[in-house]
Parts: sequence; C-alpha cells; structure tokens
Amino acid sequence: MNNLNTNGAYDIVSKLLHWTIAVLLIGLIALGWYMMSIEDQPDSGWYFKMHKSFGLIAATLILFRLIWRLFHTPAPLPSSIPLWQAKAARGLHFLLYIFMILMPLTGFLGASFSEHGVNFFSLKLPTWIAENKDISEQFFEAHGIIAWILVTLISLHALAAFKHFFINKDGVFQRMWF
Repeated sequence: MNNLNTNGAYDIVSKLLHWTIAVLLIGLIALGWYMMSIEDQPDSGWYFKMHKSFGLIAATLILFRLIWRLFHTPAPLPSSIPLWQAKAARGLHFLLYIFMILMPLTGFLGASFSEHGVNFFSLKLPTWIAENKDISEQFFEAHGIIAWILVTLISLHALAAFKHFFINKDGVFQRMWF
C-alpha cells in the first residue's frame, strides 16, 4: 500500500500523525526538563501527572503511526537525492522510530516501579509490578538519556527538512506539509 496521493504528498493520516507526535514530543521533552527542575516543590505532582498522561497519548499515537507506516509504503525520495542522503534519511527515520518507542517505554516502566505509579490524568492505572526505587531510577535515567538522543535526532530531522525547503527547493519538505 502507498501513503501518497497523486501529487506525491503524504496522505492526511500520515501528516496528522507526524505533526501531532512532533508537537507532543517537543512538549513532553520540555515539560520533562521543567518538572525535573521543580520536582521537590510541593505542587510539582501535577506536572508529573500531565507528563505521564500526555506521554501515554504520545505512546499510543507512536504505536499507531508505526503500524500505519508498516502498511503504507513511505514516499520514495526524488531521484535527484544522492544515494548517501537517501540512506542517511532511512537510517535517521529508523533511529527516530526506535527511540520514539524506547522513550515512552522507559518512562512507563520507571513510573510503574516508582511509588507514584502511572496516572492517566486523574485516573491511577492498576499497579502490575512491585515498587522498586533502584529499578525505577535506572529506567528514569535511561528515559533522560533517550530524551537527549531524541532531541539530537529530531534536530537533525528538522535541519534536513529545512535544507530541502530553503536550499534544495526539491519538494521533499512539502510532501509532509499540509
């Protein structure tokens, strides 16, 4: 199956998933860094609950996007793109998917092992594993490292997109734009 329309642009589902997940990830990373700077303050719990809740939404959309992509062939790059750039783009997208999966997974597991558990807005989800502060901290440490990796990968992805839009003017950026 192909996820392009007749003019080479991605379908609306791919575009909506791409941009919604992009906004969520940027917001979640910013919120995560902010909440860690205020974690010892009395009202910080609200920020953690929001981070977990929107993280669960992002994880669901990422999973749906991965399934969507598996059944909808990505758009081929224009033949004017050098082979090394096409391979770099495929590699970058692969890494983005890997780390977009690892990010919510490590956060969910870290929260699951913590004393606070996992919340979806005001709903506390059932606890399915015993609290373990050491394991929780290891998952949260991995979660923080993955955040930096994702920031780097997202930055490279955005820089490449802007290069195609402003310098190459080859229509690559427009395929994912509305």
